[in-house]
Amino acid sequence: MATEGEYESVLCVKPDVNVYRIPPRSSNRGVRAADWKLDAPDWTGRMRVTARGKVAYVKLEDKISGELFAQAPVDEYPGIAVETVSDSSRYFVLRIQDDSGRSAFIGIGFGDRGDSFDFNVALQDHFKWVKQDIEISKQAQAPDSTPKLDLGFKEGQTITLNIGQSKKREKARPQGSGGFGLLPPPPGGKLAPPPSKSSNHNTQPSAGGSDTGFLLDLDSSNSNSVAPPDPDPTASSDLWGDFDSVSQQ
Repeated sequence: MATEGEYESVLCVKPDVNVYRIPPRSSNRGVRAADWKLDAPDWTGRMRVTARGKVAYVKLEDKISGELFAQAPVDEYPGIAVETVSDSSRYFVLRIQDDSGRSAFIGIGFGDRGDSFDFNVALQDHFKWVKQDIEISKQAQAPDSTPKLDLGFKEGQTITLNIGQSKKREKARPQGSGGFGLLPPPPGGKLAPPPSKSSNHNTQPSAGGSDTGFLLDLDSSNSNSVAPPDPDPTASSDLWGDFDSVSQQ
């Protein structure tokens, strides 16, 4: 049962509910609403379902004054406190109790099938919460057999933190095909034009622009190459001497 000091929460309110006197049970078979006088209910009012702790209460109250007509404490659902009938989903058997502990069974019914569905779901949700609360309490009381991970420092153990001393990594410069680093051009700079041929050599082509001047240009382009050694002057004079002897003959 509920203990003193616990607050009461409202689970469901239905403005129209009918109450019927039901005949005593003759056997253990299910109760049928067709055996009741459905066209002449014995009392009509509103129903309010509340919860205090783990116990739910189905209260039948007057529509206007709110005076309590009867109430049924519900310890579990489905159970003996609230039972469904075998031939309809809109009618239930309710066990009511007074303050002295006396109990009686009455029949209740709803005119709308949606009201009976809401009443059924309100009780199911409440006792589903009660079941989960009991399981959580059991887990909290059960000793934890799993080994605990000790992340604390041992006696004399220290740790060193290097804050603000991170080293900057130097970015590798791109290298050309020869393996030497290439510097990027200056911003906004222009490439210098290639040097002219006349600036590299003292030889100037002839003004006529003949084939001889073209050959001189080609020869001047290779002026930086190493010149072959001069031939022996004696050998040169002997060569011309042979030509002279042939011409005299």
